[in-house]
Amino acid sequence: MRIVVQRVKNCSVKVDNKIIGEIKWGLLAYLGIEKGDSEKDLDYLVKKLIGLRVFKDDKGVMNLSVSDVKASIMLISQFTICADTRKGNRPSYNNAENPLIAKNFYLKFIHKLKESDLIIESGKFQEEMEVLYINDGPVTILLDSRKIF
Repeated sequence: MRIVVQRVKNCSVKVDNKIIGEIKWGLLAYLGIEKGDSEKDLDYLVKKLIGLRVFKDDKGVMNLSVSDVKASIMLISQFTICADTRKGNRPSYNNAENPLIAKNFYLKFIHKLKESDLIIESGKFQEEMEVLYINDGPVTILLDSRKIF
C-alpha cells in the first residue's frame, strides 16, 4: 500500500463537475492499494498518516502532525501510484489490486481515519475526478507499507 501525501492550504475534489469533498487546510493523500496488501498495511498507514509530522511548530520546524494542528485529510483513491515503470515507457499496473478488493480497503481506510477527531473528506472510488489544491511548502512525502515489513 502506498500513499503520496501533500501538505495543502486547501483542497477540493469534483466528480461530474460537482464538489463532493473539500478541506481548508491539511493533508491530501493519494492511496494506492497493491496486490497482497493486508489489514496490517492499512493499520500501519492510517497511523502513519495521522502521526506524520509535516506541519511547522512555533520555531518553524516540521514537528507537528495533522492531529496536533487540528487540520483535515482529503483521501483520494489512486491506483496509478502502484505503477511499475522499470520496463519500457508504458507503466504497468499489474501490481494494483483488483478494484473490488481495493474499494473495500479504501472504504476501510476512510472509516479508520474517521475514528480520529479530524475532518476527513474523500473522493469517489473508480471515478474520474478533478482534484484542485494549493500545495503548501511544497511538502510531498511517499509512504509505502512494504518498505517496513
